[in-house]
Amino acid sequence: MSHSSGEAASGAAPAGALEGIRVIDLTQMLAGPYCTMMLADQGAEVIKIEPLEGEGTRAGGPFRDDDKLQAYGGYFASINRNKKSIALDLKRPEGRALVLRLCRSADVVVENFRAGVMEKLGLSYETLRQENPRLVYASIRGFGDPRTGRSPYTDWPAYDPVAQAMGGIMGITGPDVDTPLKVGPGVGDLVPAAMAAYGILCAVLRAQKTGEGQYVDVSMVDAVLSLCERIVHQRSFQGTNPRPEGNRHPLLSPFGMVRALDGWVTIAAHSDEFWKTLCRLMGRDDLISDPRMADRHARVANRDAVYEAVGEFTGRHTKQQLKELLGGKIPFGPVYQIDEIAEDPHFAVRDMIVEVEHPGCATPVTIAGVPIRMTATPGSVRHRAPLLGEHTDQILGDIGCATEEISSFKQAGIVR
Repeated sequence: MSHSSGEAASGAAPAGALEGIRVIDLTQMLAGPYCTMMLADQGAEVIKIEPLEGEGTRAGGPFRDDDKLQAYGGYFASINRNKKSIALDLKRPEGRALVLRLCRSADVVVENFRAGVMEKLGLSYETLRQENPRLVYASIRGFGDPRTGRSPYTDWPAYDPVAQAMGGIMGITGPDVDTPLKVGPGVGDLVPAAMAAYGILCAVLRAQKTGEGQYVDVSMVDAVLSLCERIVHQRSFQGTNPRPEGNRHPLLSPFGMVRALDGWVTIAAHSDEFWKTLCRLMGRDDLISDPRMADRHARVANRDAVYEAVGEFTGRHTKQQLKELLGGKIPFGPVYQIDEIAEDPHFAVRDMIVEVEHPGCATPVTIAGVPIRMTATPGSVRHRAPLLGEHTDQILGDIGCATEEISSFKQAGIVR
């Protein structure tokens, strides 16, 4: 388990690949903050602009029992690490003027308001582009921005379940054809967040070459559909309308989840080579020559028989026993809960569970680590999520505001 407090635990952390990139973060909830977190993890300077009362997820919890301050909960802590915070009033012209000044020295602006909100604030892409032609402006909205294609649903509000529903993932997830299910994590937010981060970096690379920024538009629904790409080709190539398949793959077998004595495991032994290996490990050489299972097409056509044979074997062993029997020999993995993840050495050696200090708590909390690994410029969790307005003075000082000016802004209730 790696450790990070206010700074890196063992001296200065190596510079991230995005060091020198300044991001103005006007996002909220999950999709936008996760996108900017990805940039911050790789070394970008992310300046989170919050309302004077703070972004709403600060107060949403969950809070640890020993948290005496409750400045922010686990939700905010997890996806706002490595960022700086400035609190200002966007409803005041002085507050909006400060955003314009910040954007003059920025490389990127990210927001996930509903379409038209930034225009009403006088902070549209076109306005900011006049201030800084090389600026990359990114938005994440439920159905995209009219600039790249006006959806009939442009003005609809959307959250994760809406994107999951309309993007197709719910329609192929569930125990049977009549029971669609929401996917556990907020993929309707997280997938567009990752795609927006990718789009931003593409646009930044081009801006560095040409001096010209551009608008990056990601629709949450579009992003989920791209994740479900196989339903598009299945409809085109097979004339099918895919429905929930339970815990099995519709085109590969065995390729899914089966019961163990104490839970569930996954097996992907769909190729002839892996199938033969699995049969021998199960002590079922007879299945290799069974015409119902002789090749990958037969195994798909006779999925029930295949899963019955595999499940009969796995159901007599614990997850740990199956890990020892099958792990490394065929594609195999036990279905983990977070307690098991926390105990598995893989996640420790990969720094995927990271300790950070938490204001108000005597001991550190843990959040998820950085999955993108680079040898020369490793991303990292360098510091905890910021307190509200923790960096206001520093950020305003960096754009030329004198101490007296900052004080007057605070006294007037423009910044905090």
